[in-house]
Amino acid sequence: MTTHQVTEEISISSFRIEQLAAVTHVDWKHPVLEIFKPQPMTSTVAPSKLYLVPSRFDDEFDPDFAPEPTSARDLPELKVWTERFAQSIVEIWAARRSPRQVESLCHHRIFSELVRQSGSQKEIGRIRKIHIQEPLDGICEATVTIRYEKRLRAMLVRFEGIDRRWLCTALTLL
Repeated sequence: MTTHQVTEEISISSFRIEQLAAVTHVDWKHPVLEIFKPQPMTSTVAPSKLYLVPSRFDDEFDPDFAPEPTSARDLPELKVWTERFAQSIVEIWAARRSPRQVESLCHHRIFSELVRQSGSQKEIGRIRKIHIQEPLDGICEATVTIRYEKRLRAMLVRFEGIDRRWLCTALTLL
């Protein structure tokens, strides 16, 4: 005996399969049936999660002094930040600015690579476009197109929100 309306019966040897018309309000008081009670389908849009662990580059930290991930809501405005940072990097590559001016804005491995590349360009490039992506809360990946005379190049930058500031964790000139 069933409490559902049966719309169609299909017999396969000794098995009987019933197709239900619709789930109606059924009395699910029996303890065994409670297991099979249909769960209501609710679709809630969850905000993007803050990543749990920032890039460490295999650095060892004392747990009390480990980097703290920061949400994008608590960080400076991203477009202005990226534009200023990119202009500073272009000037460092042209040896018109000291790399020390962006030392606190970069991870120490990125900074040491930046010092090595200082003066590698003959002229200051002109920034044309900046494309910003935020794959997760507190992470920014930007592509900056730079014009050097007749040549167009791309700079790839990754920022992570750490300790209430943006920190450059990847920097590449293509």
